[in-house]
Amino acid sequence: MTNEKALQSLLNAVANGNLSTDAAFSQLKNLAYEPVEEFAKIDHHRSLRTGFPEVIWGPGKTPEQIASIMQVMRQRNQVVMATRITPEVYGILQPKVRNLRYYEAARICAIAPQNIEVQYSGTIGILSAGTADLPVAEEAAVTAELSGFQVERLWDVGVAGIHRLLNNRHVIESATVLIVVAGMEGALPSVVAGLADSPVIAVPTSIGYGASFGGLAPLLTMLNSCAAGIGVVNIDNGFGAAVLAGQILRSAEKLRMS
Repeated sequence: MTNEKALQSLLNAVANGNLSTDAAFSQLKNLAYEPVEEFAKIDHHRSLRTGFPEVIWGPGKTPEQIASIMQVMRQRNQVVMATRITPEVYGILQPKVRNLRYYEAARICAIAPQNIEVQYSGTIGILSAGTADLPVAEEAAVTAELSGFQVERLWDVGVAGIHRLLNNRHVIESATVLIVVAGMEGALPSVVAGLADSPVIAVPTSIGYGASFGGLAPLLTMLNSCAAGIGVVNIDNGFGAAVLAGQILRSAEKLRMS
């Protein structure tokens, strides 16, 4: 249940006399945010404000903390996500959290329905320059799918073999928004933006030899692109790219409905 539906259900229960005002007040106290012991405060209103619920950042938290946060979040959200989860951490979480699913390539674990319904029109096309960029690309893809967006993947089409990209131009042409993930010199987003009539979100990765400086070189390449229509997120931030792409599609939907 989303926070919006929970709030509507709560107000209806009070209006129908099925819930006392004291009981409703008790529930409303935790509607905006809810403490989880002494280590977390879950922002339940985030989905009402932004359309996306809070997502758990895995690194730096113990498996026990992640499990506790997920158990509280699942009471108000149909989908609960935790990012950057290693297989070892998932192995600890799996017996603690009922119906937990693991997307190993994306390093995401989630409580989610078996089949996520697409809620928005448009397609997010996600391209990766190389196979080594797949963890970041899959993080973007799985985040978008769990958020209710249609995704089309195109992997290993970097500029070192440009014919691989050109042979798959239909992915670029059919996408409403594009996420392009690249390490090394980070040239792929510039090439894609020169072919696309849709926004391009560039994601630099920390993949590359020493002079790539852990993703700084592709980040600067993307920021300095001569191709128009590129926005750049932080190094390895597949999650942030997916949310930005989703916001673009949701904004387009609002315009169509206005």
